[in-house]
Amino acid sequence: MTDLKNKKAIITGGSRGIGKAIATALAREGVHIAITGRNEKNLQEAATELKALGTEVSYAQFDVSDYAAVQEGIRTCIDNLGSIDILINNAGIAAFGSFIEMDVAQWSRIVQTNLLGMYYVTKEVLPHLLDKNEGDIINISSTAGLNGNANVSAYSASKFGVIGMSQSLMKEVRKHNIRVCTLTPSTVASDMSLELGITDGDTNKVLQPEDFAELVVANLRLPRRAMLTHASLWSTNS
Repeated sequence: MTDLKNKKAIITGGSRGIGKAIATALAREGVHIAITGRNEKNLQEAATELKALGTEVSYAQFDVSDYAAVQEGIRTCIDNLGSIDILINNAGIAAFGSFIEMDVAQWSRIVQTNLLGMYYVTKEVLPHLLDKNEGDIINISSTAGLNGNANVSAYSASKFGVIGMSQSLMKEVRKHNIRVCTLTPSTVASDMSLELGITDGDTNKVLQPEDFAELVVANLRLPRRAMLTHASLWSTNS
């Protein structure tokens, strides 16, 4: 299995929920971390907690839906890290609403953040991985990107798009020893899911962010000759 110690990772949306759980799991493996997010207070608090695990931690505040901000923010992350080995594209938003009732601006904002935001970040990180001829990109989609449901058309469309983009990218860059994996969790008791009322967070029934983080670490620890291209994670009880 690959030793992750001293690897360098960027986790978007890394200040809370699934992103923070992934950052914590990687920090425990000795990975140096840069987290991104829109709320500086949350980023500062998360960075303090991560530093207590004995690794180097920095952060950059920006919105992934703003390409100019992404360019500057990713440059800051890589400058702080010194280089980059792992990109975890986790940042995303969601909202419920019927196809006809959801406001056009909100529908567009979900796709802009979840799909174009992932594209923007990857576009800025990928040249560094290509220069090294090695790296890992993990794109977090959703089971909503495998099957559409009523009242989540924007979210589902964005997550279907993530899967298509990731599959295409994987076939482009695998010859450069860059692994691209798309992960599709079902409902996880993240801050976003709890705030939207999707789940009550029952630890006996619902996936926890830490469960998903274990999958991410296991994927990254595979020997370099092996590449997991897609995996779904479901709870056993719900």
